[in-house]
Amino acid sequence: MVIDICRRLLILVLLCLAQALVLGRIQLFHCATPLLYVYFAIIFPRNYPKWLSLIGCFFMGLSVDMFANTPGLAAASMTLAGALQPYLLELFLPRDAEEDIKASAVTLGYEKFAALATILVVVYCSIYFTLEAFSFFNWLQWIESIAGSIILTLILVFTLESVRK
Repeated sequence: MVIDICRRLLILVLLCLAQALVLGRIQLFHCATPLLYVYFAIIFPRNYPKWLSLIGCFFMGLSVDMFANTPGLAAASMTLAGALQPYLLELFLPRDAEEDIKASAVTLGYEKFAALATILVVVYCSIYFTLEAFSFFNWLQWIESIAGSIILTLILVFTLESVRK
């Protein structure tokens, strides 16, 4: 358990640095930003303590908020993603699956992992950009930001998952 927590802390630091130093500066067509750090919430294994995944997701969002100067947006959105992930993972697991199965394309199958990742990224991006806009005055920009960020984030998540062992 201690080794797993240390590994997750390393993943948290690496994803946070990648977002803060590289991905946070990318903005395609002034609306689409890749939000790769949501991958941290996707990869929690089954029967991982829910309180620990919520705290990890909250601190991931909080650290991204500190670098991006978005007070509370990523923290709130990541906490929601961390709260939903165990329940969504149960939907895609077979009934006879191991108790500590990890959420990955290898263990779940590519289609089920893609569905899990897509649902979590859609929820995350929708909440993030809704809180950021905080109004529906410019609803076309809001929809473009959500759709573009979902596409970019999913491309990066699937790329990262294909190179992960």
